[in-house]
Amino acid sequence: MMASNEVSASPDNAQWQSINWKAVKQHVLRLQMRIAKAIREGKHGKAKALQWILTHSRAAKILAVKRVSQNKGSKTPGIDGIIWNTDVRCMAAVNQLSRKGYQAKPLRRIYIPKKNGKLRPLGIPCMIDRAQQALHLLALEPISETIVDPNSYGFRPNRSTADAIAQCFKCLCQKNSSQWVLEGDIKACFDKIGHQWLIDNIQLDKRMLKQWLGCGFVDKGLFYKTAEGTPQGGIISPTLMLLTLAGLEQLVKSIARKTGDRVNFIGYADDFVITGTSQQFLLNEIKPQLIGFLQERGLTLSEEKTHVTHIDDGFDFLGFNLRKYKGKLLIKPSKSNVLSFLSNLRELVKKHATIPVNDLIKILNPKLRGWANYYRHCVAKRTFDYVGHQLFWLLWRWAVRRHLTKSKDWVRRKYYMNRIGGWQFHGWQKIANMDCHFNLVQIAQTPIKRHVKIRSAATPFDPQYLAYLVKRKPKKQSRNSWFEPALAAM
Repeated sequence: MMASNEVSASPDNAQWQSINWKAVKQHVLRLQMRIAKAIREGKHGKAKALQWILTHSRAAKILAVKRVSQNKGSKTPGIDGIIWNTDVRCMAAVNQLSRKGYQAKPLRRIYIPKKNGKLRPLGIPCMIDRAQQALHLLALEPISETIVDPNSYGFRPNRSTADAIAQCFKCLCQKNSSQWVLEGDIKACFDKIGHQWLIDNIQLDKRMLKQWLGCGFVDKGLFYKTAEGTPQGGIISPTLMLLTLAGLEQLVKSIARKTGDRVNFIGYADDFVITGTSQQFLLNEIKPQLIGFLQERGLTLSEEKTHVTHIDDGFDFLGFNLRKYKGKLLIKPSKSNVLSFLSNLRELVKKHATIPVNDLIKILNPKLRGWANYYRHCVAKRTFDYVGHQLFWLLWRWAVRRHLTKSKDWVRRKYYMNRIGGWQFHGWQKIANMDCHFNLVQIAQTPIKRHVKIRSAATPFDPQYLAYLVKRKPKKQSRNSWFEPALAAM
């Protein structure tokens, strides 16, 4: 057990900055690994008892408060307007995290635009509700990681879209690989999950779960009840969705074993693809079983987004286009995503027509790096060249419009420098009283590197995979890894 003076202290002298985070994480991870082991051995009663111990542990409460007070949504309040933006408030929040007398508050409803022009509703919980969800997620995640589909990659630790796409490549690249693909999409997955199914099947504190599911939401000053679905914006919602869909891969493979067909399942959140040997098998055998599986959970397939496609015609998945050209599988950025990205860049540059060049570069660079890093594992060299070319002329027009009385040669000398490989857009900044160039990211120079897929069975709550997961972590991340202290203690 963890030494009491490392994480437990009286409220009078507790200091947030003096918490031994390595000890806190190690203590929580040890309990999580015990929960996962109990589930693997079929000891659900023991797992439930360990979940109770974890959710009443001070170390877990500290970790839950840290997560909600330091993540991206920490500055967005719920309906009570409260945020935890100081160490004193965080420490006080740890003492407030109690099951006794807890009552979840309604969500604050906001809307964000989707790619198709529609609005996606988000439910923003209050900080105390987020912390309670984060606390119970610590107890639920070891179970979800143990029982979810091995080839499901969304909303899971150590997994990414790059792993899902690498699995697609593995399943489709061979000459004798399946030629037909069922592209599946679940209609309004978060909003339609049946509450009763969740209460009956999710191994979580039922009193807490019922409160989160039925707390309702406030939209434009009016209160609305929630009869179905989990809030998009709740910390625990993605894991609840994963557990709802757990078993899809097993279902698909059990059907294939009966018919003698070869199938593969690759899932990412509520999107998935299933490869099969024939169109009839996917439509007549797999699809009806999927519909029945989802109906039991209150879900339906989206007919407009669910298709069966031949690999020679190609299909889009997670922003990538997968298609065979004369028998060779190539994975590229999807055309729609490339055009959407360029459209966003044009709107961004047009919106900032008068800002200083350095400020424009500071806005563009993170977007360019993020987009390039997302696609750097696929056949994207030509796409990067195309985007770089379009961006060059976009910024050239931006620069010329700012100086209508100057010659184009003057504009070129002011905003562009001749580097090996082409002209580079730049600004200036002073560092130690010296003028230094502030350069735009050259997206065309992004190196292409194949992604090494994570092992399908790897989970951070199984001791046999700890060393493997630490080895996969980049050096910067591994210094703060949850696994290293546990690995050292074994």
